[in-house]
Amino acid sequence: MKRYQSTYAVAKGEWFMRHYSILKLMLAALFLYFAWPVIPEAVTHLEKMFWLSWLAFFFLVAGANLATLLGMTRPPIIEQRSEPERRMLND
Repeated sequence: MKRYQSTYAVAKGEWFMRHYSILKLMLAALFLYFAWPVIPEAVTHLEKMFWLSWLAFFFLVAGANLATLLGMTRPPIIEQRSEPERRMLND
């Protein structure tokens, strides 16, 4: 699997993006820690659907942040340098 790395992100401090992702993962884990004891108490169909959708959203957030940490996603367009800029900087 190819990893995408922006030279702009490295120059500006890629560590910020990684730390931000770690903080979001920790916050999501904290929410799961508080929610986990309440999930088995769901009795009605509406409550079960709520917790199912809540868990799906949790896994979506956790997966997106893990992908950011592992460098599996492309950086935003604004952070990508054009080819002439790269050549100029490498010369």
